[in-house]
Amino acid sequence: MSAADSAADDAATRIAELTGVARHRAVVVLGSGWSPAAAAFGEPVATLAMTDVPGFVAPTAEGHAGTITSYDGGGVATLVLGGRTHLYEGLGLRPVVHGIRTAAAAGCTLAVLTNANGSLHGDHEIGQAVLIRDHLNLTGTSPVERARFVDLTDCWSARLRALARELDPGLVEATYAWLPGPHYETLAEAEWVRRVGGDVLGMSTVPEAIAGRECGLEVLGLSTVTAVEGQAAGIDPGEVVAVAERTAARIGPLLADLVRRGTT
Repeated sequence: MSAADSAADDAATRIAELTGVARHRAVVVLGSGWSPAAAAFGEPVATLAMTDVPGFVAPTAEGHAGTITSYDGGGVATLVLGGRTHLYEGLGLRPVVHGIRTAAAAGCTLAVLTNANGSLHGDHEIGQAVLIRDHLNLTGTSPVERARFVDLTDCWSARLRALARELDPGLVEATYAWLPGPHYETLAEAEWVRRVGGDVLGMSTVPEAIAGRECGLEVLGLSTVTAVEGQAAGIDPGEVVAVAERTAARIGPLLADLVRRGTT
């Protein structure tokens, strides 16, 4: 067992002790501004500070609550991680994916990952939620340690995407490009990403998806369009969070339905 796996087991054991829930079945990671979506899961069974659990660090990005909450979720024991650690925070990739590895160790088989993005397509609207169909890892890094060869051809679950479109036929799909940040992209960089196949871009989520697939989780991604290239004079981090919060409040019931219906 690797050190990362051992740390995840220790964290999962502590979560079970603190929540009183022996095993969870699904995990939802709430990215920038997505905290209002948690209300759709009902009354919490228990809420913890991330720093109360081994291996977790407090998120530093705006719009990340730094909590771990257990919900019944309509009969599906669900962990909701209120925020995440990013590669740009300088701690390496282990803390970035510790939450998703812990969720797998806690019994989860399904992961829903959310974030905020900048869109490269003029037909996307501010506040629109898109499904992540595929991704581009443009950081030159991987959370996979040692010679573990993880197949990512089915990284973003086709089954869960179909279920999401059934629940909301208006959802469109996009390829998400992961950039290291924390600076935003230049116009030239945005155009290059568009030309190589990216539809939206951001600074998170991809390492969690990779680690999730390594752990055998089925993964779905939902991303809020908070800026559209060519339609804004600049990017305001506070406005990114505000847009995502409005979308999260609207999309929260969809997340709860996905978890309830998608968990097998």
